[in-house]
Amino acid sequence: MDAQQAPADVSAPVLVTGGTGYLARWCIGELLGRGFTVHTTVRDLSREEGLRSLFPAADGTGRLRVFAADLLRDDGWKEAADGCGHVLHVASPLPPSEPKDPDELVIPARDGTLRVLRAAFAGGTRRVVVTSSSSAVRNSGGPRLGRPLTEDDWSDLDNPRLGAYAISKTIAERATWDYASSAGATDRLVVVNPGAIIGPLLGADRSYSLQTVERLLDGDFPALPRLGFAFVDVRDVADLHIRAMTAPEAAGQRFLGTGEFLWLADVAAILHAELGRDASKVPTRRAPNALVRLIALFDQGIRPVLPDLGQRSDYSTQKARTLLGWTPRPARDSIVDCARAIIAARAAAAQGLGVLSGK
Repeated sequence: MDAQQAPADVSAPVLVTGGTGYLARWCIGELLGRGFTVHTTVRDLSREEGLRSLFPAADGTGRLRVFAADLLRDDGWKEAADGCGHVLHVASPLPPSEPKDPDELVIPARDGTLRVLRAAFAGGTRRVVVTSSSSAVRNSGGPRLGRPLTEDDWSDLDNPRLGAYAISKTIAERATWDYASSAGATDRLVVVNPGAIIGPLLGADRSYSLQTVERLLDGDFPALPRLGFAFVDVRDVADLHIRAMTAPEAAGQRFLGTGEFLWLADVAAILHAELGRDASKVPTRRAPNALVRLIALFDQGIRPVLPDLGQRSDYSTQKARTLLGWTPRPARDSIVDCARAIIAARAAAAQGLGVLSGK
């Protein structure tokens, strides 16, 4: 029986941190759909009602419990993790622009993860799945490797190309493994390293990770920068987390969860081919790197990706495919679903309606 077919133990709740986040919402939906009871955290309980509205089937069943907890504070984590057999630690800061001080991201990413681990291990949680990033793998420094990157690769913190987000994810993941090792609990930890997460919406809130597609639709780029990403669908990343949570083979492992690498020119071509008039603002001209750097002087949203101009990173997901039976969908499908969801969300917002996107 492979990882996809193995029955899951749904007798104990699963804690999903940062419940209002893009990936976390999909993880919650998948878990509820598979029969789990879910605990989740929000920084502000005023957002509980909006979160619950996304999962009407769980309303009144007691299968979704919401707790107040902040990555920067100890309060609430013990209560949220109490009785949970598994934890998906998805919450992590992802800013709309590059902070001047990397510690603005490093401290909540690292210290918040350690707070979650302490609460989970102290409460007897059997397994914690931590969401890291392919950015903790990508910038290894030195000469080009001439091969796809694997889970054995780590971003080099001395690499000057490393931006604040990649620094925070690398430091946080290193601290995660160090803590689990010191606690003798490495076999209770799994880390997932996804690529650039896109796909349909679940709720009206949109993640910064969707900005690539959204800005192309809006024509925010006068021309296409030579930027590319290993795109992966949010539904597939949620599925990978649950596989990593339940498969015995995943214990103590790190899993890359990426899809195919596409340049923005490739994404633009897909949008034009599939969306017709809705892609009328998507640029077709290419932008030289010098122009992109000039634009970044005035557009903070572009600055975080400047180190990646012209850089291609390919990843091997053989480990997740072989051990967990994971198969991501084509990036083309995810890009189109993402764009159509953004368009639908805007139309609904214009009519004063909420958005509940299906799978």
